[in-house]
Amino acid sequence: METIGLIAGNGRFPVLFARAARARGLRVVAVAHRGETEPDLEREADSVTWVRVGQVGRVIRALKAGGVSRAVMAGGVNKVRSMFSLRPDWRAMRLLGRAAGRGDDALLRAVSAELESEGIEIVPSTVFLQDIVVERGHLAGPPLSEREAADVRLGCRVLAALGPLDIGQCVVVERGVVLAIEAVEGTDRTIERGGSLGTGRAVVIKAAKTGQDMRFDVPAVGPRTIETMVRSGAGVLAVQAGATIMLEGERLIEMAARQGITVVGCDEHGNVGQS
Repeated sequence: METIGLIAGNGRFPVLFARAARARGLRVVAVAHRGETEPDLEREADSVTWVRVGQVGRVIRALKAGGVSRAVMAGGVNKVRSMFSLRPDWRAMRLLGRAAGRGDDALLRAVSAELESEGIEIVPSTVFLQDIVVERGHLAGPPLSEREAADVRLGCRVLAALGPLDIGQCVVVERGVVLAIEAVEGTDRTIERGGSLGTGRAVVIKAAKTGQDMRFDVPAVGPRTIETMVRSGAGVLAVQAGATIMLEGERLIEMAARQGITVVGCDEHGNVGQS
C-alpha cells in the first residue's frame, strides 16, 4: 500500500485531504500541530504524531518512521498565536537562518527544502482534491454590479502588487477604496476589519500571491468565510479560479445564496466572464 505523508495545520483541509487519500487506497501518516490541527484528524489518518509549531526535526522523524517519501502540507498556522507557542528546534533555527525572508512562502520553501534533503518530496496539497479547486464564473448570490466588478479588479491589482513582498492573500475593497489588506492576522480578521469600515456591501478578494509555490499555503475559503462576511457586513466574495480551494463547497454556496452574498471565481486580473 502506498503511503502519503500529511503535515497538518488548522482548518478542515487536512481532514478532507486525509479522507480523500484513504478513499483512494493510500495509507496516511500525519503530523499534526498542537493548538492548530483539528482533533478529527485522528479518525481520518492511519497514524498521527502531535508536535508543536517549529519542531521540524520531530516532523521529519515521524514521517521517516512512517515510511513516507511523498508528503503534502495542508492547512495554515495562526501566525499571531504561533508567535507565543513557537518551539523551534535546532533544525528549525538552522532553516530560519537560511530562509530568504520571514513571509509564509519563504519559510515554507525552506521547510520543504529541509524535508527534501531527507528524501521526502513535497507535492501539491490538491493532488487528490482537484474537485474543490474553484472554477471561473458566477457561483452564488446576486450578479456582480459594475461597481463591484471594478472593486474585484482593483483588489486583484493590489494583491498582485503585494505578492512579491509575501504579505497576504486577501484584500477588502468598497467603492474603489481599499478598506483592509491581510497581514499577520489572517483572512477572517481582515474581513472583520474591512467590513467594519464599509457600508454593508464590501468586496472580499482572495487570491494566490504572485509567484506563489502552490505546493503549500494554497488560498482557501469555506463556510466560516461566509459566516465572517455576514457578521462583518461584506457582500461579495471573489476568489482566484484555478488557485483557490473551496472547503465544504456545497454548504458555502447554500449559505451565500441564503444570505444574499455574491460568490465568483475570477482570473488573476479580476475578470469573471470568459475572455
